[in-house]
Amino acid sequence: MQQNTANPATALPTGESVLQGLPWRWNTQGRIFLIGGLGFMFDAWDVSLNGILIPLLSEEWGLAPSDAAWIGTANLIGMAVGAVMWGTIADRIGRKKAFAWTLLIFSLFTVAGAMTGSLEWFVLFRFLAGVGLGGCIPVDYALVGEFTPAKQRGRVLTAMDGWWPIGAALAGFVSAWLVGTWGDWRLPLLAMILPALLVFAVRLFVPESPMYLMRQGQMEEARKVIDSMVTRTGAPVRAYTLETTQAPAKLSFRAVGEQLKLVWAHGWRVTTVSWVLFLAIMTVYYIAIQWMPTLLIEAGYEQDQAFIRTAGMAAVGLIGVVISTVLVEITGRRVLLAISAPVATAMLVVLGLTMHLPTAVLILLLGFGLVIQIAIPVLYTYVSELYPTELRGSGFGWASTISRIGAGLGPLLFIAWMEPTFGLAGAFGICLVGVVFAVLLMLRLAPDTTAKQLD
Repeated sequence: MQQNTANPATALPTGESVLQGLPWRWNTQGRIFLIGGLGFMFDAWDVSLNGILIPLLSEEWGLAPSDAAWIGTANLIGMAVGAVMWGTIADRIGRKKAFAWTLLIFSLFTVAGAMTGSLEWFVLFRFLAGVGLGGCIPVDYALVGEFTPAKQRGRVLTAMDGWWPIGAALAGFVSAWLVGTWGDWRLPLLAMILPALLVFAVRLFVPESPMYLMRQGQMEEARKVIDSMVTRTGAPVRAYTLETTQAPAKLSFRAVGEQLKLVWAHGWRVTTVSWVLFLAIMTVYYIAIQWMPTLLIEAGYEQDQAFIRTAGMAAVGLIGVVISTVLVEITGRRVLLAISAPVATAMLVVLGLTMHLPTAVLILLLGFGLVIQIAIPVLYTYVSELYPTELRGSGFGWASTISRIGAGLGPLLFIAWMEPTFGLAGAFGICLVGVVFAVLLMLRLAPDTTAKQLD
């Protein structure tokens, strides 16, 4: 397939537009989606292990709650660091290599945690695993998005969200089986060698991004990838042009500062709402996923039942993602978010009052898991739509990064001060006040983006 230069007046499509206009084929783009989805699933699995590890290591090493909290806090702060780093690294070494490296890093450092016998080393390994985890999500999304046809991109990227509750649920179910059968806290960590094996599938079945190759001046390699995708999807063969795109700016404190300045210059209202929404809603989610097994065990539930109930809370989130995709265009972003986020948090307040009632606890856990996963995909969609194209990635990225830092410190504050001082229901009540404040701020300061053309 050669570039046609005989008639300069003839407008040829770009290679990127050809790639985005291909028909969807499960054996081509679908394979990339499945591999990317498995990466996202393992990411959720690893993050959700924090909730499993806290009660296990608290018993094994005799940890106070404030010390055990650093297991999850270090992991989430590492994710914030990784989220900032890996986007730029991917622009330098390519999406494919970056995806493989993030998988390898979080897998190996999670497994390394099984080899240590001290909290200090374990916290360090969880932080380093978090650096890989934080990069896996944005790089994974970017890679899948670049190969997905434009007509299917919205549905496919929304479907990616469905891998998260699957991974979070597997963390609970598999850990309950491993620890219940063999009684060793190291086994859930050793199971995370599986993402490292996924690296082989990435190397074999995922091509490098043609957009990255063009930025690097590797035009023939970019052409080979596009031609292969055209052939494998059975699309008509046609001539196209390859555009040389500007290389990304180098990562520096000045560049990061300029990026942040542009985000705030777009509008303080939009950025304030984005950060407060992300911080309030994601902190509630991470408190629940990180501390629910411990809270259930303290309430008298057997360890395996605490793990399984938390896993069930995560599993029903898959239904929540489906409901979210159906309702988001019907109700609008702001309305759905303003209802779902406070309702989910209110369920945790009621849970705090009914921990002695097993049936009520089960219903409320499943209800929270369902409704919070209605809210989170809407949050992602809404915040990204608040920014114009040139700021969409950085605007969303900064909101997500701030939420990771807050979600890392929030569970620490929750278990060390809020729950001992105000009780479980009171602590969740404070979270509810934060969520209600966030949605009221959204309704007051930020526009509705439903059905509006993006800039």
